[in-house]
Amino acid sequence: MPNQPYLDASVQWRIRAGTLDLHESGYRSTTEAILSSGLATEVVGLISAGKEADVYLARYRGAPLAVKVYRLYRTSHRGGGPIKVDALGWRAAHEFEITWQAWKEGARVPAPARRVENMFSMRYLGGEDGPAPRLHDVRLDEPEPFLAAVLRGIEALARAGVVHGDLSAFNILVHEGEPWWIDFSESFRIDRVGTSSWVRLTEATEALRHGMRALGGYFRRYGLTLDPEPFIARLVDSHDKFGVLR
Repeated sequence: MPNQPYLDASVQWRIRAGTLDLHESGYRSTTEAILSSGLATEVVGLISAGKEADVYLARYRGAPLAVKVYRLYRTSHRGGGPIKVDALGWRAAHEFEITWQAWKEGARVPAPARRVENMFSMRYLGGEDGPAPRLHDVRLDEPEPFLAAVLRGIEALARAGVVHGDLSAFNILVHEGEPWWIDFSESFRIDRVGTSSWVRLTEATEALRHGMRALGGYFRRYGLTLDPEPFIARLVDSHDKFGVLR
């Protein structure tokens, strides 16, 4: 499991003695890692910084791309007490696989290019003036057709077997007038066996409800309302091959 238990006394001693380094890489060492891994031939700069990962604008032989770098560790400690290490490198593999699945099935996501350990590269959405803005930061001139495009995009993800685990106006970019989905770190495959169908479909229903509430809050600023239940039921039912929810 990626979440490690609390470290035992011997590991705590190694941390105090300075023989175990849990510090995250700085900007310079991260850019060197991007270049040495072959993900890019030039790193232009930082696009965004998050709690678990940073995104860099880079170039590969002149072509722009984005490189997402997950932090290797997430630690928590107070007053010298036990330190819990949460290894996050596995999330890069998870997000890369989910993004690849959505992209190859035609959903509007940045095309993934290559992954190396806790980093992966993908298509850069933006232009000379900077990266494409988040939907949350945009004032739409025609909100109703854009909402229709958002719903079509969620349907496209569902057809690809993907449920976005954090649907919101923060994880949709507006690029060339269209919605593009990003940040699949908490997403999952609704079409994949690995747990019972009932559990998987129920999780998908709850994730979609949560996301549709968030999107509904955004579009209410334009006087638009959503009726999410029939929409969600149709998406989930398309993957309920054995009628377990009926």
